[in-house]
Amino acid sequence: MDQIRPHTTVVLAMSADGKIADVEYSPARFGSAADKAHLEAQMTKVDGVIFGAQTLRAYGTTLRITNPDRLKHRSKVGKPPQPAHIVCSKSAEFDLNLPFFRQAVPRWLMTTPFRENFWRDRPEFSRILTPFSPSGVLDWQTALRELVGLGIETLLVTGGGQLVASMLAEDLIDELWLTVCPLLLGGKDAPTPVEGTGFPADLAPRLRLLSVETIEQEVFLHYAVR
Repeated sequence: MDQIRPHTTVVLAMSADGKIADVEYSPARFGSAADKAHLEAQMTKVDGVIFGAQTLRAYGTTLRITNPDRLKHRSKVGKPPQPAHIVCSKSAEFDLNLPFFRQAVPRWLMTTPFRENFWRDRPEFSRILTPFSPSGVLDWQTALRELVGLGIETLLVTGGGQLVASMLAEDLIDELWLTVCPLLLGGKDAPTPVEGTGFPADLAPRLRLLSVETIEQEVFLHYAVR
């Protein structure tokens, strides 16, 4: 049977109190070099990386694969040096001076047909997908089916919490990696790995712990989403 959606893995670093950024939504650079290497290792395995507009605006860049061994591995298995980096945004309003638009990665955009008109003939994105309904609601089933048709059979989700929540709500996440970092950010408005409206306890997505690894002061948790 044909694959109808990519195998999807979330990779996020969070504080010990479960925040992926501070209350000002500053770039979450509190992860160690080991955490960055872990993210790059997970990125090496996939065909595409997807993230929301807020994540792009916060960082201004995306992580590229630079490790020579990982680049060699991708070449050996027939993958391009970098996965497609897919920005998912209804508004698709970005500062064109962001370093992201000068990075040597395939840049794709997932937005509404209305916003496609602005980006269609511009050089910033090599591919634009418009899996939104006329009312502006993202149709994830259509979006992921289209990604598979474009060769994205494995997908990495790197934030933010709204994007993760919307995919979890439709049972579209297969695995979850959480790096627990040794700091406390606090703040009721600081973002968490899963935002949105939340899940009642009896309907909450259940996880199965696959592995736990401690590297210096960080804990790497790997879950399957049931």
